Amino acid sequence: MPPDREDAQAERMTDATYWDTRYADSAAVWSGNANTALVHEVADLTPGSALDLGCGEGGDAIWLAARGWTVTAVDVSAVALAKAAAHAADAGVTIDFQQHDLGASFPAGRYDLVSAQFLYPRGDVPREQILLAATAAVAPGGILLIEGHQDFGPYAEQHRSHGDLRFPEPAEVVSGLRLADGQWQVLRCETHDRIQNGPDGTPAHRTDSTIKVRRLPR
Repeated sequence: MPPDREDAQAERMTDATYWDTRYADSAAVWSGNANTALVHEVADLTPGSALDLGCGEGGDAIWLAARGWTVTAVDVSAVALAKAAAHAADAGVTIDFQQHDLGASFPAGRYDLVSAQFLYPRGDVPREQILLAATAAVAPGGILLIEGHQDFGPYAEQHRSHGDLRFPEPAEVVSGLRLADGQWQVLRCETHDRIQNGPDGTPAHRTDSTIKVRRLPR
């Protein structure tokens, strides 16, 4: 199928259909390793309850569970969740996997860690609305960790169907969280460079952002 027709078809897909198709097309979409930013920012935290939004094939959730966290892991794709559950069983960890279209439903409860690693929904609900729900799900004393992109890096051509996707600056994301004065502490709000292999395997620079905020204890 010509690229322009592929892009148009992708635009017509629902979020779930798009990701089900992508996860079904290959044995593994992601490396299976936990995101580097998650490891860096969470390794020293005392394990508690964690919510992993957009868990994909389960790399982050499994890493957390193996370190003593009680993990709820969410994705819109049933295909991804089935893969993640199989990987968790292989790793010998227990995780509560739930299917949610986060624009329509959200996991119940409050968590000591809410992680949104490169969460970019394709549906009609703005990312900002989902991040507001994520903020509300943080327990007193808990952490909200948001990792995002600032550009497409070496994969710009592959993401033409995301042509209208905008990457807000970290300060703009924090502003959109509507953190109540005196109730939150901003621990990190910054961009950073990383090296990512491009489609041909050649290392290239990419700019990402890290937002880490803590709800103050009551």
